[in-house]
Amino acid sequence: MKRLLLAGLLFHAAVAHGQQFLQTSPAAEQWVDSTFNKLSKKEKIAQLMVMRMSEIRGKEVVFFEKEVAKSLRKYNVGSICLFQGEARLQAEVINRLQAKARTPLMVSVDGETGLGMRFADVTRFPDQLTIGAVPDAELAYKVGQAIGEQCKRIGIHVNYAPVIDINNNPNNPVINFRSFGEDKYKVALLGTAIMKGMQDTGVMACAKHFPGHGDVAVDSHLDLPVINKTLAQLDSLELYPFKQLIKAGIGSAMVAHLYIPAIDTTRNQATSLSRKNVTDLLRNQLGFQGLTFTDALEMQGVAKFYPQGEAAVQSLIAGNDMLCLPGDIRTSIKAVRKAIRKDRLTWEEIDEKVRRVLLAKYNLQLRHVKPIDTEHLAEGLNERVLDLKQEVYTNAITLLRHTNSEVLPLQQGKKVAYVGIGLGEANNFAKQLQQEYGADTYFFNYKADSTAAVALLESLQGQYDAVVVGVHQYKKYPANNFGISAAAINLLQQLQQDEKTISFVFGNPYAIMNMSEARNLVACYEDDPLMHEVALQLLQGTTVAKGTLPVTVSDSFRFGSGITTTSYFPLVSPETVGLDGTKLSQIDTIATNAIRNGATPGCVVLVAKKGKVGFLKAYGHMSYDSTEVVSTNTVYDLASVTKITATTTAVMKLYEEGKLDLQKTLGDYLPWVAGTDKADLKLEDVLLHQAGLVAWIPFYRATIDPATGKPKPGYYSTKPTEQFSVRIAEDMYMRRDWTDSMKASILQSKLGPKGKYVYSDNDFIFLGKVVEEITGMGLDAYTRQALFEPLGMTTTMFTPREHLSLNAIAPTEDDKAFRQQHLRGDVHDGGAAMFGGVAGHAGLFSNAYDLAKLYQLLLNGGELNGVRLFQKETIDYFTAYHSEISRRGLGFDKPSKDNAASKSPYPTRSASSETFGHTGFTGICVWADPKEDLLYVFLSNRVNPVGDNPKLLEQNVRSDVHEAIYQSIIREEPVKKNMLQTSLGASTR
Repeated sequence: MKRLLLAGLLFHAAVAHGQQFLQTSPAAEQWVDSTFNKLSKKEKIAQLMVMRMSEIRGKEVVFFEKEVAKSLRKYNVGSICLFQGEARLQAEVINRLQAKARTPLMVSVDGETGLGMRFADVTRFPDQLTIGAVPDAELAYKVGQAIGEQCKRIGIHVNYAPVIDINNNPNNPVINFRSFGEDKYKVALLGTAIMKGMQDTGVMACAKHFPGHGDVAVDSHLDLPVINKTLAQLDSLELYPFKQLIKAGIGSAMVAHLYIPAIDTTRNQATSLSRKNVTDLLRNQLGFQGLTFTDALEMQGVAKFYPQGEAAVQSLIAGNDMLCLPGDIRTSIKAVRKAIRKDRLTWEEIDEKVRRVLLAKYNLQLRHVKPIDTEHLAEGLNERVLDLKQEVYTNAITLLRHTNSEVLPLQQGKKVAYVGIGLGEANNFAKQLQQEYGADTYFFNYKADSTAAVALLESLQGQYDAVVVGVHQYKKYPANNFGISAAAINLLQQLQQDEKTISFVFGNPYAIMNMSEARNLVACYEDDPLMHEVALQLLQGTTVAKGTLPVTVSDSFRFGSGITTTSYFPLVSPETVGLDGTKLSQIDTIATNAIRNGATPGCVVLVAKKGKVGFLKAYGHMSYDSTEVVSTNTVYDLASVTKITATTTAVMKLYEEGKLDLQKTLGDYLPWVAGTDKADLKLEDVLLHQAGLVAWIPFYRATIDPATGKPKPGYYSTKPTEQFSVRIAEDMYMRRDWTDSMKASILQSKLGPKGKYVYSDNDFIFLGKVVEEITGMGLDAYTRQALFEPLGMTTTMFTPREHLSLNAIAPTEDDKAFRQQHLRGDVHDGGAAMFGGVAGHAGLFSNAYDLAKLYQLLLNGGELNGVRLFQKETIDYFTAYHSEISRRGLGFDKPSKDNAASKSPYPTRSASSETFGHTGFTGICVWADPKEDLLYVFLSNRVNPVGDNPKLLEQNVRSDVHEAIYQSIIREEPVKKNMLQTSLGASTR
């Protein structure tokens, strides 16, 4: 009975937390029972132990196959952990040990950067801190997936990754570059992506090091670090990523060796050995039901205070399942049995852990262990590494300062010098510069003194058009300033005072703290030939910087720093593109007044003319509490601007490719509308909002109890499950079959007369579904692939919480009517939310600069920087007036036809009839005017926190800014003919 109850609890927990590795079934129960019943008492304890497979002694790799085989034979140990050694040797040892094991071995590895972190013949993936610089978490998922594939190929079941410690201490001697960074949101986002990538391949991920190892100055391999923080401080920062990964279904967690008095005051007791930490906090409070692994018990953070056998005992008392590297197996088993006799532990507790481990083994497919195929093994393990590594590097490289366009991009024909700091001879970067630019090379290693520095500076003096500096071969950890000598730092600081110098820092970005005065500076994160190639491409202008700093390195370069605008859509002074900067300053007044008057807490304004950005500025804060400042990179909910940015442009693309006919009907494309009065609606009428569809349907009302305002039972779950898989908001997941009911609601809605203009969300919900039916892809995936990615629109996306750090996204409404929470990163529109955040009428997010790229392409006739998405004829057709009864284009909004004479001109009086664009409910607008070659983007979150705040509209903020832009256009005076020209003209006639 007790066993059945335990199995039921495990199943409930597994479903609730997405625990794919602890799911039970009759077959699983049978295998667990059968295996469990064959274990002796000693073997049960041994099933909870992880043995080391190898280590480096001097320069040699030593395998412990004999020792492990002996423990397998004598005690039936449950798990091994791989360390150093070539891939084929590792596989052969695994094969031999699995063949000897009476109970299949769970094989694990400490592979944060993939198997290259341990195997000599496998290339490493980038460090987590490098991945922390990339703009989109999808790339982290791909890395996690590739690491999972590596593990599967060589018979590894558990990877002790990702590290989700927040590195908020720059002097951390053990985490540092192993962390994704200092921001809890980005750490959680990227950690979740890596985890999902691995677990989608069937490999168990492991969140480490609980409850957070980032804020330490002592290496737990050498001693026990102390963290003097309150529980409230830990909860608000360190615990956040663990909460998110638990919610996302992480299979296991590794518990750190830390002393945190706020959790447990037992002197010198590591958190890994604390019941208050493992059972009370991790399991009971945070609800984690996966496997728990201790950090290595051989580390001095534990071993210094607990003899090995006692460390194993105390780890189990704390609530851990698996004991990593407990040392002497015999001593540990003996100590555990003694603790049971003395009632410090019970056999029931041991049995529960063993059953959990066996259930995980079953779900990890260990019931069918197959020998590893060693043919071409290393090649297979390396197969995806270089391509993904280059993709990470290209997205991570970060431009921190750029004051001289003569050195970036660096044109051919310049006289160039290269100074390699930390080098004694040419490396790959130096050789590339010699080849591409004929650069003269100078080297200054960390043993060189100030005399050598003076001589080098004298050699450079006045001789070169550009000086490229590379900082190389410094240490990854911060001790002794990363091993960078005082003479080298002094030389760097002198070199960087010259605007003709551009510096590339290849390694841990924290070292940039020495370079705050640099005029032109690039963080490269890692020092290998592949990153050298990416750095050269940036220097040449063939790639652009997309990354941002994942950590704060100085007051000058804080977390999130990075110039991510592209050279082919550059920022210039207003006057460069024919705009009067003084007149544009009126925008400052309008925006400031709007914020002061409560129209919106903040906003971003972008103005482009003649294909260049002449004005880009952020104002105010993300919320009225004024804690988070808006930046030009802040991502906003675009609301109805989704209609033109995603759905209309997708329709245009399919129209141009001959896959969509505007004269056909919804019934021609959507089988599920057949037999309804919506089947005969023509796509052209739908695009013009004159097909007769109702304006909108409040889908959520059918799921909410009107008396209480709370959801009715059966519609939502606080956790994602197979049945409740549609994310609506934080801790709110809708029944997935309810989307069919929503579509039925649209089909059953009353149809008005055709030919009458009714602005309708339902029009574009249908159009989004048409795009999906034709392409066989979700609207989000299709627009991302076909439109946004080719233009480098890295922040333009649906469901941004899956891709972007939460603090990059402006919050919207405190939704009292439906979701009962303050929304951030979840779409504001309730209907779009119920479609999973992806709908034709709403759901898209973007920052101003990325959004502007698409509309600049449309202004350019369909091309931007060599990327052509449309023919000019298609753009002209869709953006022209198409209705006798409204001002609409096909999908696009346009100015009132009588705009110049109107008492209420729209969008502003000076907009020409060629103008096209849209406004959005959340406080958004984008307008492009081909006649003036002018583009205007306004982003705000006027619905924060009150959704029906009308002040932005009442105060004409968007239109006043728009008109100020028109008034700033510098008009050239007509050229007056001189007397001679007049005379000649007269005689000619």
